[in-house]
Amino acid sequence: MQYLEFEKPLAEIEGKAEELRAMARANSEMDVSKEAEALDRKAEVLLKDLYKDLTPWRKCQVARHPDRPHCRDYIEALFTEYTPLAGDRNFADDHAVMGGLARFNDRPVMVIGQEKGHDTKSRIERNFGMARPEGYRKAIRLMDMAGRFGLPVITLVDTPGAYPGKGAEERGQAEAIARSTQKCLEIGVPLLTVIIGEGGSGGAVALATANRVAMLEHSVYSVITPEGCASILWKDAERAKDAAEALRLTAQDLQKLGVVDRIVKEPLGGAQRDRAAAIEAVGKAIETMLKELSGKKPDWLVKDRRQKFLDMGTKGLAA
Repeated sequence: MQYLEFEKPLAEIEGKAEELRAMARANSEMDVSKEAEALDRKAEVLLKDLYKDLTPWRKCQVARHPDRPHCRDYIEALFTEYTPLAGDRNFADDHAVMGGLARFNDRPVMVIGQEKGHDTKSRIERNFGMARPEGYRKAIRLMDMAGRFGLPVITLVDTPGAYPGKGAEERGQAEAIARSTQKCLEIGVPLLTVIIGEGGSGGAVALATANRVAMLEHSVYSVITPEGCASILWKDAERAKDAAEALRLTAQDLQKLGVVDRIVKEPLGGAQRDRAAAIEAVGKAIETMLKELSGKKPDWLVKDRRQKFLDMGTKGLAA
C-alpha cells in the first residue's frame, strides 16, 4: 500500500500493526493479537476521519493514486470477449487510448478508455494516459464503427489532459480533440462515460461528451490541473491547493452543476483500498445507465446529448 501525504498518521499505525504480526510470525510463542487488533481499530477510526470530508486538493491526490484501478483493470473485470482495435488508419497507434469490441452483461458494446499504466515501463508506453492526436482519431474510428453497427459506446476517462508535446501539436492535437468531441455529439447510439480517476481538460471531454456521465466519488474533472491553473493565475504551482478549491472539480460540485449525472461511491479509503469493490460499483453504474438509454431512438439520443451540454451549469447557477 502506498500512502498519500495526508495519510502518514495512518501509515504509522498500520505499519506498527504489521510489525507486531511479523514478530508473531517469527516467534510462534508470542501472542500480539490483542495489541494488533487494537491498532486495527484505531486505524479504522482514523481512516474514517481522514476520508469523512476530503478537501478538493486531497481528492486530487486520491484520484491520482497509483494503486487505483485503471482502464485496463475495469475492462478485464467487467467486459468479456474484449477484442482490442488499434491504430487511427492515418499515422500510428496511440497506447494512451485503448478500446475495442466487447460484451457487457452479454450485450455487444464498444469500450474506449485512457490507460495510464501500472509500472514505470507501462506508464512510459502509455504516456501516463496523455493521448496524442492519433489516440483521439482512433477513438473517432471506434465510435464510427459503433454507430454503424448500433453498439452502445462506453468510455472510461482517466487522464491529466491531452499530450502537449511539439509533435502532437504539429499533427493537429486541437483539431483531433474537437473532431472527437464532435463525433460524440453525432453518433446515434447510447454513449455513457465514467470518470474513474482524473478528467483533465479537453483530453477528457473528447471522450466524455456523453448522454450519461458518472464519476467515482473521489475522482476529479476540470478544465485544467490545479498545478496548471496556479501557474497561470499566480505564477506559482505551489498554490495548487488554492486552485483546486476554486476549480470546483469534485464529483459533488459537478453534480450540483449538472456536469455529471451520478456519483459512484468508493470503498472507505478510496478505490485503491478495495479495487474489486470499486470495479463492481462502476459495473453497476454502467448497467443502470445502459438500462436508462436502452430502446431510445437515434434522434432522441443525439438531441438528449446535445441538450445536456447546452444546459450544463445552469442548474448550479440557478441554485
